[in-house]
Amino acid sequence: MKGVQCFAALVILALAFSCGNASDPSSLQDFCVGLNDTKDGVFVNGEFCKDPKLAKADDFFFTGLNKVGNTSNAEGSAVNLVNFQNLPGLNTLGISIARIDFAPNGGLNPPHTHPRASEILVVLEGTLFVGFVTSNPDNRLITKVLNVGDIFVFPVGLIHFQLNIGKTPAVSISGLSSQNPGVITIANAVFGSNPPIGLDVLTKAFQTDANVIKELQSKFEKQP
Repeated sequence: MKGVQCFAALVILALAFSCGNASDPSSLQDFCVGLNDTKDGVFVNGEFCKDPKLAKADDFFFTGLNKVGNTSNAEGSAVNLVNFQNLPGLNTLGISIARIDFAPNGGLNPPHTHPRASEILVVLEGTLFVGFVTSNPDNRLITKVLNVGDIFVFPVGLIHFQLNIGKTPAVSISGLSSQNPGVITIANAVFGSNPPIGLDVLTKAFQTDANVIKELQSKFEKQP
């Protein structure tokens, strides 16, 4: 019995430890301005850090989210992400932000997931139809129509999307709970992987024939 109790205690401790490390690590100092040049840097939390005494206001400043994104693409959307790579002062702070522009009449930020971040979105212009899908086995679709000033949250790791259902351009701002949230666009990952996922896998997974899979792969094939 004592052995079972000891094992259970170890399992609980392991789970607690994994939960405690499920997001970006806590900062070890006031800030850690990301630095590409390692000459005067210290390696902390995945990036070299500038000596805090050399930090300046521009390290914590970004300009450009007022600029309209180019939505003349197949999806009709454009994402301008601000993370630790273009705003060095975000390094180790566990946050990032993005502007998303949508073309009128169907501009889409296609189904995707952020493996390291939850997302909170606010609509600045237009009307968006948004949603996410819960994990297996339910795979429940949760959706909402958002207007200017409305906010919606997408839990970490879940597949989600945003669609402009209005006749005018739409704009939203998203906050993400990681300095490097990552993004996996589902269609691109499945049908545009390099090298391609085998037809034997995809035909069985999607319960369709090889010609359909080949056509989809041709649409997402990465150009050399």
